[in-house]
Amino acid sequence: MKFWKMEGLGNDFVVVVGSHSFTTAEIVALCDRRRGVGADGVLVVSGEHGGVGMSYFNADGSEAEMCGNGLRCVARLAVDLGMTDRREFSVDTPLGPRRVKVSSSEVTAELGPVTVGEQRRIGERDFHLVSVGNPHAVSWVNDLDGIGLEVAGQALQDVFRGGINVEMARVDSPAGMSMRVWERGVGETNACGTGAVAAAAAGLAQGLTREKVEVRLVGGAAQVTLEEETSWITGPARLVYRGQWPG
Repeated sequence: MKFWKMEGLGNDFVVVVGSHSFTTAEIVALCDRRRGVGADGVLVVSGEHGGVGMSYFNADGSEAEMCGNGLRCVARLAVDLGMTDRREFSVDTPLGPRRVKVSSSEVTAELGPVTVGEQRRIGERDFHLVSVGNPHAVSWVNDLDGIGLEVAGQALQDVFRGGINVEMARVDSPAGMSMRVWERGVGETNACGTGAVAAAAAGLAQGLTREKVEVRLVGGAAQVTLEEETSWITGPARLVYRGQWPG
């Protein structure tokens, strides 16, 4: 099986093109960083009837509603492989079509409407619940080191049915924030596109940040733009290498 290894802000993926169907064990094997290719998840890209579609699976084999950095990688690969002759087009996702814009240095992807819900006290922290089509819990911190992200991330999986993505964020200015993320089905990752949008939306809702904000993650910085009806994220997306999987 041919695959492409891609990454966006250090959030890395095994990408396959075509009508592939994977078992949970196969996805886990592909994402194994010692015995497999190694990745945060698997992207399956389709290109029928001149369109581009995607589905995404976490490293534990569970299917996710959306992956922001994965969407940007799919857009980059679709252009590179000639699946489309346009630089601005839509990708079909489980949440519906999402617009993308591909330039030489970065990719902008639409992540759709964002809903900022209630604030909940869980353990010793307050979390703001946010939906970007997938669930997030955002907590504000003053120091990103020593925050116990893994403990909090694992603990919240037992609180929310189906699990939840957990973001620990620090507001640096009205135009910038720093963040670490624990993704359900994966653990801590270098970046999470929907998580960056969720944190930006929580900041805007509380009057801490503006509609346009730079979100600095472990893997690099993303630009988030929040509009009344939708949201956008911009950052790098690149091919790491091509390979052949014998499994």
